[in-house]
Amino acid sequence: MRRNLSGFTLVELLVAIAVMALLAIVSWRGLDGMVRSQQITRERADAVLALQTVLAQWGADLDALQAVERTQPIAWDGQVLRLTRRGMRQPDEGALVVAWTLRNVDGSDRWLRWQSAPVRTHAEWTEAWARAAQWARSPGAAERRHETALMPVAGWQLYYYRGGAWANAQSANTTGSMPQTPGGLGNAAASIPEGVRVQLTLPEGGALAGVITRDWANPLLGGGKS
Repeated sequence: MRRNLSGFTLVELLVAIAVMALLAIVSWRGLDGMVRSQQITRERADAVLALQTVLAQWGADLDALQAVERTQPIAWDGQVLRLTRRGMRQPDEGALVVAWTLRNVDGSDRWLRWQSAPVRTHAEWTEAWARAAQWARSPGAAERRHETALMPVAGWQLYYYRGGAWANAQSANTTGSMPQTPGGLGNAAASIPEGVRVQLTLPEGGALAGVITRDWANPLLGGGKS
């Protein structure tokens, strides 16, 4: 008895292989698009979290501004912002000198923060204040140990709010020469502006781009936190 054997022809086999290859290509493109979308979403979420963390530190430094006579609580020279703030651990820790600046690090411009060791005397404050300025311009190994590279920033501008208007912080009066206020604030406390505005220009091509504006209100003058 002869048994008839049936199977696929060569044409049918080629057609089946072509259809399977087409399905594989379509599936791969779908998976690749989904992976890219997840990666972009993750990068954006990480960038937003980093921005929120940095701005929280910025607000914390301003909220902790400490007005000590014969010192400057805040000063901006167009390149570096220097602050005198309370310590972060214990009330008797002493004051801290904090500085913020923009500098090229490993080929990209980044916003940097520097913090001194606790200072308890006017001489220690004067030394830390000078080191903060030196760190912003020509930092050495000793100054770099106290800096933190925060986030990529293409540029930044600073404004102070005084007398009902915003003005460039470099041209504003921050020398502590303002008269004592009726509320009992001394010259150092009165030299702290009513508000501080920072405008950050984020670099193009990153997860976040454009201009970010953050305002802070002086709580000593009745304003809330930033």
